[in-house]
Amino acid sequence: MSSKATQTQNIYRKLLKAVEKHIGKSGSKGHFRDFIIKEFRENAKLSNPSEVRQKLNLAHDYAFLLNSVHHQKDLLFSYNIAVDRSNEMKKVLKASAASVGLQLPQVYQP
Repeated sequence: MSSKATQTQNIYRKLLKAVEKHIGKSGSKGHFRDFIIKEFRENAKLSNPSEVRQKLNLAHDYAFLLNSVHHQKDLLFSYNIAVDRSNEMKKVLKASAASVGLQLPQVYQP
């Protein structure tokens, strides 16, 4: 396999992983994944190398953007920038307790 094909395959995988991780793949969100698959299949037939390179750069940049936006969101949550983090902390505590085989007790809410 040529290095160009390997590079295209790596970008394709990174983009699909980013979309599945940050956007989702079930229900109404599946059309994002379907669009990416369709575009890569259609663009596989392109013969102009500069056009192919441009589309690959665009796909790579979009995957990078998705990952970066969600990383920034996570950082903002961790810095507690004017965000109510009680639900986020409950998730973290439940995950921590579950990792050692425990469950958090139900809190009474009047």
